Amino acid sequence: MPHVIVKVRAGKSEEQKRKLAEAITRDVVEHMDTGVDAVSVAIEEIEPERWKDDVYTPEIMSAPEKLYKKPGYTL
Repeated sequence: MPHVIVKVRAGKSEEQKRKLAEAITRDVVEHMDTGVDAVSVAIEEIEPERWKDDVYTPEIMSAPEKLYKKPGYTL
């Protein structure tokens, strides 16, 4: 543990997904005080026409208390 799930618009290359998983792994190790062997990263591609029903409404709008970075806001 930890396990990170990233949902992205369909069509990203394998190289893009691999690089993202590597970057996430580095940051999780650095900020969560864990070893690289404990981290897993899954990437789910979502078709654009399904984004609202499959991601935005159930996971973003319905659970704002879980968001540490909200859409439309800069860090």
